[in-house]
Amino acid sequence: MTAKRQIPFKVLWTKTAEEDLAAIVDFIADDNLEAAFSVFERIRERAENLCNLPDRGRIVPELHQNGIIQYRELITAPWRIIYRPEGDCLFVMAVLDSRRNLEDLLLERFSR
Repeated sequence: MTAKRQIPFKVLWTKTAEEDLAAIVDFIADDNLEAAFSVFERIRERAENLCNLPDRGRIVPELHQNGIIQYRELITAPWRIIYRPEGDCLFVMAVLDSRRNLEDLLLERFSR
C-alpha cells in the first residue's frame, strides 16, 4: 500500500504581512544591507516551506487563550510568522517581533 501524496498548500502573503516584512528589512538595511537581505530570504523561505507541513507551527498562544485557534505561528527568532491555513491555501497574516507584546501590537495595528 502506498501513501497518498499530499498536494502542497499554496502560500499567499497578505498585504499586511508584506508590509511587516518590508518594514523589518528596511530597518535592518539602515545598518547592514547584507544582513537585511539575509533576514528577508530566511523569513520568506521559512514561510514558503510551510506549504508541505502547514500544521508545523503552533497555535498562537495569546489567541488560543481567547478561543481563537485558526491562526498558527512559526518562530524565526526574533520574529513570529503568523499564518492561517484555509482550504488549499496558507495565508501569511503577519510577521511580528517576538520581543514585543502581541496584544500591544494588535491594538496598535487595529487603532490606525
